[in-house]
Amino acid sequence: MPRAHAERRACGIQTAWTCADTPDKAITEIAQVLDPSDIGQILVFFSQPYEAESLCAALSAKFPDVPVAGCSTSGEITSDGFSEQSVLVVAFPEQGFHFVSSVIPEVKALSVDLASEAVQALRARLDKPDGAHYDNLFAISLIDGLSRCEEAIVSAIAWALGDIPLVGGSAGDGLTLSGTSLLHNGRVYRGAALLLLVETEHPVRSFCCDHFEPTETKLVVTSSDTSTRTVYELNAEPAALEYANSVGLETSSLAPMSFAAHPVVVRIGGDYYCRSIQRVNDDGSLSFFCAIDDGVVLTVAEPRDMVKSMEAEMERLDEAVGGVDFVLGFECVLRRLDAENRQMKRKVSELYRRYHVVGFHTYGEQYNAMHLNQTFTGVAIGRQGGA
Repeated sequence: MPRAHAERRACGIQTAWTCADTPDKAITEIAQVLDPSDIGQILVFFSQPYEAESLCAALSAKFPDVPVAGCSTSGEITSDGFSEQSVLVVAFPEQGFHFVSSVIPEVKALSVDLASEAVQALRARLDKPDGAHYDNLFAISLIDGLSRCEEAIVSAIAWALGDIPLVGGSAGDGLTLSGTSLLHNGRVYRGAALLLLVETEHPVRSFCCDHFEPTETKLVVTSSDTSTRTVYELNAEPAALEYANSVGLETSSLAPMSFAAHPVVVRIGGDYYCRSIQRVNDDGSLSFFCAIDDGVVLTVAEPRDMVKSMEAEMERLDEAVGGVDFVLGFECVLRRLDAENRQMKRKVSELYRRYHVVGFHTYGEQYNAMHLNQTFTGVAIGRQGGA
């Protein structure tokens, strides 16, 4: 008997996940619980213990004619809630959805012109010979989470997409920060990005949610290296020391859990967006998950109730799509750590199960033209089909 778990939604999306101990076993178990008769696109999210090349080969063997896109993670979100050390497959049906995808292999070399060409090529592939199309369109980005250039990628892609909403996540590797992997149609990529355009008959809404409030405490970046996202000084003091003092901690105690509990945000156009700290370096500097530069004013923030803020967002989405049937979500790994630290993990998982949220924990999130941290982005799909 397969040990994988599976669920099928009214819109035809199937999800399956397992903690089997090898890639072959994992994909074999998943293939046994999925209905293969109506699969048009597979998304796969997996923890780093599963070797990417072996997983890719297993997917090609079990689903030889199905397009595949996916990435390594810092944790999975299954139909049972938060998961780690697992493989998650999201299988979209051919009926009601139409996917096209491409690889951007050298993300550091991406320009607006190259992004525009890639998007135009994808949009041309969406056109069917009979001229038929679905009314609702959105884009998904999956990006190497250690590329340090997500802002440039997202900005270029979003400019080319125009009014097509973009959501996505940066691939993770637990919290080891050693290397991430992307999978696309039988090949493994690193230092790359994947872009998918999705056309569907179902109502959809993209979203972005956070759970923090700015305080009066300000930290000005006075010395940094933009190419490595490293901050050496805050308020003209050693960065780690000044940050620790501002949040009432000892420098020696700084860790991912600390950064999750005490985020820093920047103000852009009247709104605040998180700039998450990745790690403390041996020289007392701080590495960030997002772009950083001299003169940037960081504001220390305080988290709000994650469950209440996310529940309000889900209720809004539920109304907007006429009843949420499925949510594809991309959530910062620091939000998961914060939920665990505040003993809210069970409540968050229950909320996600209620609204059928599936996805992965990221090293950063994409929403339209922005690369973000410590947020939850994604797309909600409604139960009602279109014409």
